Amino acid sequence: MKKECVAMLLAGGQGSRLKALTSKVAKPAVPFGGKYRIIDFPLSNCINSGIDTVGVLTQYKPLELNAYIGNGQPWDLDRSDGGVHVLPPYVQEDEKGTWYKGTANAIYQNIGFLEQYDPEYVLILSGDHIYKMDYSQMLDHHKATKAACTISVMEVPMEDASRFGIMNVDENDKIFEFEEKPKHPKSNLASMGIYIFTWSKLREYLIADEADEKSSNDFGKNIIPAMLGAGEIMTAYRFKGYWRDVGTIDSLWDANMDMLSADSDFDVYDSTWPIYARTSVKPPHFTGATASISHSIATSGSEVYGTVEHSVLFHSVTVEEGAVVRYSIIMPGAKVEKGAIVEYAIVAENAVIGAGAHVGGEKSDAPEWGIAVVAQNLKVGEGAVVAPNAMVTRNVKGVKA
Repeated sequence: MKKECVAMLLAGGQGSRLKALTSKVAKPAVPFGGKYRIIDFPLSNCINSGIDTVGVLTQYKPLELNAYIGNGQPWDLDRSDGGVHVLPPYVQEDEKGTWYKGTANAIYQNIGFLEQYDPEYVLILSGDHIYKMDYSQMLDHHKATKAACTISVMEVPMEDASRFGIMNVDENDKIFEFEEKPKHPKSNLASMGIYIFTWSKLREYLIADEADEKSSNDFGKNIIPAMLGAGEIMTAYRFKGYWRDVGTIDSLWDANMDMLSADSDFDVYDSTWPIYARTSVKPPHFTGATASISHSIATSGSEVYGTVEHSVLFHSVTVEEGAVVRYSIIMPGAKVEKGAIVEYAIVAENAVIGAGAHVGGEKSDAPEWGIAVVAQNLKVGEGAVVAPNAMVTRNVKGVKA
């Protein structure tokens, strides 16, 4: 059962910044890119990198995510000697069960799981990032530098650096300082929230952190500063590919639009690095005689009779005759009825946009402008107007949302 490297995927976040889109599902289960869910990307990266043992740590609204992962077959992770394991919080004998208190505590609660595989190294991942990355190259870097911890970083514009955890490094990329969202950053090397630890070292620090009642039990706030303070070897691994944190409405919309951009480094059509997913068995998408689709993605089971421009349509979406969808994301099972206009919006699963309704608005520099969102299973009634930046969390009957 021994594994050189085991991945632990943190997938229990509430995703409060995604608001209506995560009211019923965990953030990693949010649909993305026409046929995927966010969690498909780290899971696919793992198997493409040769890592075949993955623990998925769930907590918030886990039912749909658990069902989606299932036995791991779509990602070739249905294995008897590893594979994917869903790891919710649980009560141990003679102990009080608790929710995962922080990222470090989530790993601490699963020390027993890790010890089953006696790994040399542990890879810590987040379940809310869109990217393609070969973790084996990062692991090689970790081994070559004999580090206790390697943190994947990428260069960001200096004016944006204060929004990230920033790594300050020497000429050999050895980390000597970590600053969490500094007002005056000293570098532009932003942490991507991807870590490789030598397991024997990480285990030691997790146990010490759990014993500290004042700790937030968090990697960024506690574990990494503790290791730096103790003089452990910590190195930065520079990543230069596409990576986006899709934890906000705007970033989720942007990443979907990146799939349509010829200037983006984001390529899901690369056969050397496939992104696997559990997909619904649906008939081919259908375009009616009155349909017009340009620069868009329309996946299986969708029916288009209206106009779709610069948009992403998931399976089982219907756009009726005379309806217009522009620069929008229409999630599985949603319906846009006759004459409705949806622009710069995200319409969640099984929502209905009634005939003649108008959701969102043309892009502008006005401070009140933003992406409009309609939550799951809701109906925007006939003729209703949903303003740009509105967050619809209830049925709307022909009035402004």
